Amino acid sequence: MTTDYKTSNAEGPIDFINMYDLEEMAKEVIPKGGYGYINSGAGDIFTYRENERAFDHQLIIPHVLKDVELPTTEVTFMDEKLRAPIIMAPIAAHGLANMKGEEATAKGVADFGSIFSISSYASRTIAEIREAAGPEACQWFQLYMSKDDGINIDILAQAKASGAKAIILTADATVGGNRETDKRNGFTFPLPMPIVQAYQSGVGQTMDAVYGSSKQKLSPRDVEFIAKNSSLPVFVKGIQSEEDVERALSAGANGIWVSNHGGRQLDGGPATFDSLQYVARAVDKRVPIIFDSGVRRGQHVFKAIASGADLVAIGRPAIYGLALGGATGVKQVFEFFQNELEMVMQLAGTQTVADITQAKLRENHYI
Repeated sequence: MTTDYKTSNAEGPIDFINMYDLEEMAKEVIPKGGYGYINSGAGDIFTYRENERAFDHQLIIPHVLKDVELPTTEVTFMDEKLRAPIIMAPIAAHGLANMKGEEATAKGVADFGSIFSISSYASRTIAEIREAAGPEACQWFQLYMSKDDGINIDILAQAKASGAKAIILTADATVGGNRETDKRNGFTFPLPMPIVQAYQSGVGQTMDAVYGSSKQKLSPRDVEFIAKNSSLPVFVKGIQSEEDVERALSAGANGIWVSNHGGRQLDGGPATFDSLQYVARAVDKRVPIIFDSGVRRGQHVFKAIASGADLVAIGRPAIYGLALGGATGVKQVFEFFQNELEMVMQLAGTQTVADITQAKLRENHYI
């Protein structure tokens, strides 16, 4: 870490009510440039805002007399027992929020009992992140592909050697979105990116430069390449249309990750929740679906699962928890979502996560 970037080194419990409060609290401890990078969306932030608003398009129907008590959020996914159907999305440079970086986030996620997704643009090495979480922790690896296949093979080998259980191909970020907040702040990365150091140092680079150093021309052949060279399940992240579902599955993808990158890429595109319903119909239960973007409440998790998602990934909230409380804060954020989800499940008459998948949402005709 560069000496002129001073961020939090917090570790311990946080006193907060909800994710919106946590966001405001994090703004006070993360340096302006780093906070702007984490918090902002693209362009007019239309899609960023729609990600949260779109959850209001569908309503949860309360049910009574359903013989429900103490709902359980536990699920088994790819032979992994998870405390809740909530996992950590891949996010670059956790060191922007806390000096302990991905080591603390990974530990917090592991302590909760869920899956941590390592970003290619992490501020720690794969080995450091694995060590912090422990050998039994479930970790996936998210790949931004290099233009050099030799480098890609080497990175995939590192991920597999560390015990990664799946590879996530982020396909919706071949160029940087129009991040105007970063431009106003003159933000460049103050941290190294050790995983991709063979083609990108990170330090002093804008997001456009970072993305520009990776591979832009992605095709179904890249899914096949990753599967062949990792022998691990491949999730394609950034799917929002029926056509892309078929393209990914035809290439051998083992899972579909519905995401618009938290509203950070194509402004003017649909909210991820609105896309989920189209994608789920196209997938038709052939492979698992992961969902992210705009998740701030337990009812958001419920609605996503009722609409076809198998797992829900959170991003910014966990980073805010990291900034304010280190590994403990990250675990608290996951517990917040679990606790709210349990409450919603009770009021909606659903005992298990499997019951949520059978729940019928009602279209909101009042907006």
